[in-house]
Amino acid sequence: MKYLVRISISLFLVLIVTAALGYVYLAPVTKPEPVSSDATRVSINSGDLIGYQNELDVSVWQGIPYAEPPIGDLRWKAPRPVAHWEGQKSVLKIGPDCASQSFKTSIDNNHFNGSEDCLYLNVYAPEKAENLPVLYWIHGGANNGGSSSNPVYDGSQLASKFDVVVVSINYRLSVFGWLSHPALRTSPDLPEDASSNYGILDQIEGLKWVHQNIVKFGGDANKVTIFGESAGGWNVMALMASPLAKNLFHGAIAQSGGLDIETIARAENYEDAGGHQHSSREFITQLLISEGKANDIASAKAIQNSMTTTSLATYLRSKSTAEVYQAFRSETGGKVFRNLNLIGDGVVLPKAIASETLFSDPANYNAVPVMLGTNRDEMKLFLSFNPDHVDMLMGLPIGIKDSKRYDKFSHYGSNQWKIKAVDRLAAVMRQGQGNNVFAYRFDADDLRDFGFIDLKELFGAAHGLEVSYVFGNFVTTMSRIIHPTENHKARNALSQTMMSYWAAFAHHGTPGRGYFGKQIEWSAWQNSSNENRVMILDTSLDGGIRMSSEQLYMDNLRKAFLTDTSFVNQQEFCSAYKLLFRGKDFVQKEYDFLGEKGCSDVES
Repeated sequence: MKYLVRISISLFLVLIVTAALGYVYLAPVTKPEPVSSDATRVSINSGDLIGYQNELDVSVWQGIPYAEPPIGDLRWKAPRPVAHWEGQKSVLKIGPDCASQSFKTSIDNNHFNGSEDCLYLNVYAPEKAENLPVLYWIHGGANNGGSSSNPVYDGSQLASKFDVVVVSINYRLSVFGWLSHPALRTSPDLPEDASSNYGILDQIEGLKWVHQNIVKFGGDANKVTIFGESAGGWNVMALMASPLAKNLFHGAIAQSGGLDIETIARAENYEDAGGHQHSSREFITQLLISEGKANDIASAKAIQNSMTTTSLATYLRSKSTAEVYQAFRSETGGKVFRNLNLIGDGVVLPKAIASETLFSDPANYNAVPVMLGTNRDEMKLFLSFNPDHVDMLMGLPIGIKDSKRYDKFSHYGSNQWKIKAVDRLAAVMRQGQGNNVFAYRFDADDLRDFGFIDLKELFGAAHGLEVSYVFGNFVTTMSRIIHPTENHKARNALSQTMMSYWAAFAHHGTPGRGYFGKQIEWSAWQNSSNENRVMILDTSLDGGIRMSSEQLYMDNLRKAFLTDTSFVNQQEFCSAYKLLFRGKDFVQKEYDFLGEKGCSDVES
């Protein structure tokens, strides 16, 4: 009976929310179109530009090309510097999103969003800026999606209040940004063409553009801080690891990042020969099947094996964007929903190596002041739309099936993320590069309670929720729904503090007491026991902003997990083990004999 009542309430609320969303998206646009301003005229090495000034008196240039379109013969090659243009280019709108797979429930005609011609960036600068530090934003989206066009990433608040120049970029995504195959390494025009990490090369090209041009926008090329969230955080760590990015940045902030580098063998071989199920050869197999050149996997492999590297490279570059993503939805070849990225190609990234080994020696990477952080409830974003954990209606969660189980899965997964992305790396980096390693945990969870479902329980401090606080932008429909009005004052105060810390780091290489020196002192990570090492970022409605001595260890997480008797069944126990203890943390013997029954014969 209670469930029926909850369904009735939920149907009513879903109709209200749907109507509200419809109004938001269908109501007439009231924000005026940007108008070019003479004050934004600049001349850079590729030509003349004119942007606009917004209501915050921030000068904005959007959609600036920073490299040649990576299409035709330039597909799966390093980016080339953009050609010089004649006349004045008006840059008033964000450039095209990079092509990414469409995840619509009904397969559309194109199977993708965006364009391969997408290497554009945006600049936000205070009026009359001069020699200001630069914050270089790398968006998230699993390196398979996302875009600098997200309104949350507008850098105007940071620029106007904290004297920084903000740059945000697009970079190649999915199979166009990361693909490793011998055919793509034959006869490179540049050494970098032999890479497998084209998306990282795009980010490096963007940094080169900053060094050559940012002074014209009031920025200081000798004070560049890279920052990014999720996949953007992973890419920040990849840039720290890349020899090609040396001296291109001077600080790094990885939000919910980490770093795992795939081997060439996993990225290239067939699955039955030790490769990943989404390796380049498996992708090509699906491509051959999807266009009808092969009837099944066996015949596709035979065709692929018979092709020369030259003919295979030509074949891959001849396919349209739609044809490439059609292979990701091939009914006969299987579905690929992601591709491998961050590959140890020996060009952009070192050969596969454990991240804490890589970052234990400053000689191995670009050692700069660094901030590492995660959100307390990272995993709740993913659990909240998982029908195994929540009841769904019209694609929306309407209730948590088992709150204790839900929190348990979030606790294990979120703590594992913190261990790998923050605590392990901070400990080794602090030992190697000294007192300029900083860590945080984002705890803010003052979210709306709908009665039938409490968003504080559903989301908490979930993955990605800190980004709006970092940019000071709560402009999306989701923000308007999840943040109750009565909590806005505390929310906005935390946002101002976080922006102040991020800006202080860009200015001075330490968050310290914030840009204006009025915040709680954020001290560096310490390896000594019982010393403050992590800044907790929370609102005054809860625990507030404070330093903590917390440090998590994988051995403790493993011990707690192995003695946990609350899993529903052995399959769930085994599946959770494989999810938590991947890579070097996976112990085959332990997995085989897990619990009373073991996992070797359990389908997980």
